[in-house]
Amino acid sequence: MSRSPFKRDPRPFLALSLLLSLMLGGCGTAPPVPRDRYYTLDPDFQTSAGGPPLAASLLVNDLAARGFLGGRQILYRTQERPLAVDRYQVYLWDEPLPRAMASVLARAIREAGLFTQVIIPADRARADFLLGGELIRFEHRPTDRPPVVAATLSLSLVKADDRRSLWTRQYSATEPLAANRPDAMAEAFNRLAARLAAEVLSDLRTSRPLLQTPAQSGAGT
Repeated sequence: MSRSPFKRDPRPFLALSLLLSLMLGGCGTAPPVPRDRYYTLDPDFQTSAGGPPLAASLLVNDLAARGFLGGRQILYRTQERPLAVDRYQVYLWDEPLPRAMASVLARAIREAGLFTQVIIPADRARADFLLGGELIRFEHRPTDRPPVVAATLSLSLVKADDRRSLWTRQYSATEPLAANRPDAMAEAFNRLAARLAAEVLSDLRTSRPLLQTPAQSGAGT
């Protein structure tokens, strides 16, 4: 198990653990096992409607992700080992991260009222446009000054009928932690997800002319 970056110096902790083990060993009782702690990616949004919704449906697909990023364990990277990605053993997402981030995007777009219908793959409904892509980075950087969480997300907007790509964008951002604690890390991740979703919403609003059919474009003239 890798040492948690939340503990700057492990020696006092290890000494206390050894002392407790020796004390409890005579009683035949093992030291308590750390319990897993699950976090939810469910940020608050401040969205405002930018006009009537487009008369079309958007399918937000689950995101792709490589390696450990496709699971539930929260990842971190230190300045001492910038090419190595580590996983926290007891700090986990309550669902696989790519699915959680796709749910964040779908909810943000739905609450912004950009389309008459926003669906996910489980809905098994027909869509006019498809939004999908890859979660490239979503990690804690505990040794940065100040500590931050960082993310990189690549998305493509596609027309469903002919699979024509309307745009492909990459989004990157960092968010500082309010304190060097696990709960503060999770809160920063949620703020970061909200920032990424806001950038996606901005691009979708700007792309509205690309999403309108000739009949829809003429209706407003």
